[in-house]
This record gives sequence, C-alpha cells and structure tokens, in this order.
Amino acid sequence: MPYTEDRTAWYEGQGLWQHIPASDWSDWVWQLKNRITSVAQLEERMTLTADEKAGCLFATQKLALAITPYFFNLIDRDDPNCPIRKQLIPRGGEAVVSEEEMLDSLGEDEHSPVPGLVHRYPDRVLFLVTDRCAAYCRYCTRSRLVSNAQDYNFHPEFEQGLKYIETHPEIRDVLLSGGDPLLLSDKKLDNLLSRLRAIKHVEFIRIGSRIPVFLPQRITPELCEIFKKHGPIWMSIHTNHPKEATAELRAACERLSFAGVPLGNQSVLLKGINDDAEVMKALMHRLLRMRVRPYYIYQMDLITGGAHFKVDVRKGIEIIRALRGHTTGYAVPQYVIDAPGGGGKVPINPDYVEKITDSEVVFRNYEGQRFRYPLTNTPLPAGSEGERDLVAGAMIVD
Repeated sequence: MPYTEDRTAWYEGQGLWQHIPASDWSDWVWQLKNRITSVAQLEERMTLTADEKAGCLFATQKLALAITPYFFNLIDRDDPNCPIRKQLIPRGGEAVVSEEEMLDSLGEDEHSPVPGLVHRYPDRVLFLVTDRCAAYCRYCTRSRLVSNAQDYNFHPEFEQGLKYIETHPEIRDVLLSGGDPLLLSDKKLDNLLSRLRAIKHVEFIRIGSRIPVFLPQRITPELCEIFKKHGPIWMSIHTNHPKEATAELRAACERLSFAGVPLGNQSVLLKGINDDAEVMKALMHRLLRMRVRPYYIYQMDLITGGAHFKVDVRKGIEIIRALRGHTTGYAVPQYVIDAPGGGGKVPINPDYVEKITDSEVVFRNYEGQRFRYPLTNTPLPAGSEGERDLVAGAMIVD
C-alpha cells in the first residue's frame, strides 16, 4: 500500500503511561530510569513475535535493549512491521553474520591516535565522549562499542583527546559523538565545550545526537543556555521515519534553534522502514517544518548482524531521483556511502550527466529532458529576429 502522510498529526501524549504525573513524564531523568530494558518488560506491554524473542535473547551478546517510555509510545504494538518497532526491538537476523560484514566497519580504531578520538579527515576529528545512549538502534554503526554488550571496555579519555586536539593545529572541526553526548550532565557538557572553545584553532564544534528524538525532554532551558554560551554549536539529529516527528520533537528543535543551534538531520536507509520515496519525502518535509535541514541519507554500514536492514544502493539512488526537482532543494539530502574500512563518505547520485566533451556538457533534468550546456562561445549573427529564442532552443537537445 502506498504511504500517505497525515500532514496535520504531530503524535504526542503519554500513551501507556497516562497514570504518571506530567512532571515525571517531562523529566528526562525519569525517562532514563524507566526505560524498557528486558524481554519481560516488553512482554508486559506487547506480544512479541518469535523472531523478536530470538533477537532479544541474542541482544545481550551484541547490543543492549533500551527504549525510553516516550519513544516506546510510537510503536504500533499490533504491527510487527511498524517502522519504529523494527528500529528498536531486536530480531533474530542480528545473529546472522555474513563474510562482508565487519565489527569496526568504518575502520575507526585504525584511525584512532588516542582512545576515543578518530582522526580520519585532514582538518577534523570525531570525539567519542560516552558509550551510552538513551535507546539503542539495532543497526548501530558502533554496536561493538555502545552499551558494552560485547565487552569492548571503551572508556572515554577526555584529557588525552583534548591534549591531542590542542597539539594538532590543523584540527578546526570537532564532532562530539559516542554513544550520545547529550547524556552527559550539564556540568560535564559545559566544561567540555568550554575546553574546546579555549583551543584557538578549533573553529567549528558539532554534536551528533539522537537524544532529541529518543528523549526530547532532555532539551531543557538550562541545556540551551549552555549552547548559547558556547555557540554556535551545530547539531545533527537522527530521524528515519515521519512517525518520529512528534510534537515533542518539534518543540525540542524549536528550543535548540532559538538557542542558536543550527540543526541538520542524518537518516540511515533501512529495509522496510524508509526505503520508499514517499516515506522519505514525508520525513524531509516534516524536518523542514521543525527547522531541521536534511543533511545525509546514509547507506547502512556493513555492521555485523545488519544484513536484514540492508537496502540495494539502486533504491537509494531512485529515492534521490524522486526528490530532486520534485520538491524543494532544501528537502534533498546527500546520499552517501561511508566507505568500508575507513575510506570516508562518498556521495552517490543519480547519473544526470550523459557526456562531457571539449565543447559541451549534455545532461538530463529531473523530468528526463536532455539539455546541453556549451563550454565554448559560438557567436550568432547580430540582430537576428528571435535571437534569444534561438539560443534557448539550442540548449534543449530533445
């Protein structure tokens, strides 16, 4: 059935937790303390499929189970194919590993000069500041590291990381990630951002976080004041489906925007979740309405046990083709593959260019019409009637 968006609905409410005082529900610490973290807690609230039960039993060996009450409310408990349910509840496919998959699919450990810091690109570093998240995505690139289910024993080394950044003046851009940096206390975040701002050659500070999506209650006025103090702090959030675009997330994004935090979104292309042009278009439109600019669509990394999420790259190209020209350019993210083993992000685009010669470029537009763009200047006879129309017509090949 084709996807149709309810453009007026901004999902909200306490759902199964109606009996909880609103003051607790809006408290991010309460949300964390009351996460669903076991099969028993899931089965109290929904009927699991056999595949989900098998996945939950295996999850303790790969990546912990955790879902905030707020985000659990978005799950359709009667639909095993619910796009929210698929992202958070383990399935048996996680135990199946193919020979192409890798524990460290992006080669981060190889590019880590000190624990918790990845220096792959010339002028920027990835600073992993925690191994914890509010909830755990079953397709997580760092499933080897976060939640410590695989006994990876990652411990952030703030001082070593800061010293490395201080002593490498080529670093102008620092991305805080993890785990999720917004799980740090206000005091720790304030101190970390202050230390980074004190490094003169650091011009650009970013945070990658799914906390606004999993735990919008965390975006408090106090946290926003910290971002104002050290701004501009750029942030990439992570949504994959329009159902995640709730009234609470919209309010959290507004608070961040009004605090001077530019917002972008990163999505992962996932089978049965968002591998559909209409679903992706609806998500991009919702993001813009929340003051969030679509930034990346990632081809899923080759993580171990992730094959059941994998989408054909040609489908990703088809989705970009369905967006480009058919909606505003602001709603068209860049589709990328993060090259396996540490090659960095490589853009993947529809092939609009047919040929380039010394004299012209021939290409097709979003409707499939062919055009030519001349690379040399060929003067027309001066004073010709309809000269402009002739020039314009010459640009259209068919």
